Amino acid sequence: MILPNLSPFAHNRPIARNTPIRTDIPPDGSTDARLGRIVRLLSDNATVVISGTRIAEELGTTRSEVWRAVQHLRELGLQITGHPATGYQLETVPDLLLPDVLSPMLKGTIFAARIHHYFRIGSTNVTAMQAASDGEPEGAVFLAEEQTAGRGRAGHTWESAQSVGIYCSVVLRPALSPADALMLSLIAGIAVAEAVEHATGLHPDLRWPNDALLDERKFCGILTEMNSEPTRVHYVVVGIGINVNQASFAGELEPIATSLRMESGRTWSRVELAAALLKSLDSEYRKLTQGGPAARASILRNFEERSSYARSRSVHVEGGGGYDGVTEGLDDRGFLLVRTESGLRTVLSGDVRALSGK
Repeated sequence: MILPNLSPFAHNRPIARNTPIRTDIPPDGSTDARLGRIVRLLSDNATVVISGTRIAEELGTTRSEVWRAVQHLRELGLQITGHPATGYQLETVPDLLLPDVLSPMLKGTIFAARIHHYFRIGSTNVTAMQAASDGEPEGAVFLAEEQTAGRGRAGHTWESAQSVGIYCSVVLRPALSPADALMLSLIAGIAVAEAVEHATGLHPDLRWPNDALLDERKFCGILTEMNSEPTRVHYVVVGIGINVNQASFAGELEPIATSLRMESGRTWSRVELAAALLKSLDSEYRKLTQGGPAARASILRNFEERSSYARSRSVHVEGGGGYDGVTEGLDDRGFLLVRTESGLRTVLSGDVRALSGK
């Protein structure tokens, strides 16, 4: 490719100096901040070829370590042309959820300061729970391009293919009692719906307590895990998995799962969607923790308005031995009320499914 108005030595032009990277880049991508800096450097200079020598000088490492890092990034799916003798260039700017990209977009939220990104990880929730146990502060975000052991509720797995979904867990330390923790799942669902509407124009349906649907198929799941005493929450990790750009699902997922791409016919920026999600979650969390009883009531109304399952829906509840009924909204703690033949029941746990044709 011939670029106009560039000097013959454009690939060696000065570039912004970043924090030096360490040279012991592990093969599993878990310490991806080092790789992320190289990706950001190439992205910020996408119109020129950058020499390996210049990258090494600016990042405080060696040409051989730069080459090894580039090889690792290629193995992870990034399209990088060139080699040490000629320099490197990205063929396309990747849609990666890197801290350097997301943090400026989250300015003013509790999530801007501590974003942990992984190219490959077992589970963002497991990692976030361990970090929270070790003292990770509120607002820490854990994002992965791929999960090898993604988790859902009730021991289910969450399919987490590379760089097509958002696999995100956040650490929260709310001044709530454990009995109020369900509200965190509800505000996460609201945040997902708001973010998807803002970024794509699609209108998700919320199925109590933790699923988001499009055309009755699930594209998002929420997993909330907590460490607490009987009267006080120590920390909560809210995990959110969103199917964004998957083209299809196979096997048992085919009839029940979907993605934003499958529903809209086009791909979407995961960066823009992740930023919208975290900004919405920050807003809803502040309402819950700072707004008092009126704000809580507003959150419950918002969830009900976004959910076709909350009222006048014939459902089957799988918990409590299993029973059928018609939903009658949420109580003041966020639990679902279901009118059965034997009276009104409060759904404390268990999956809720629509009865066929009703």
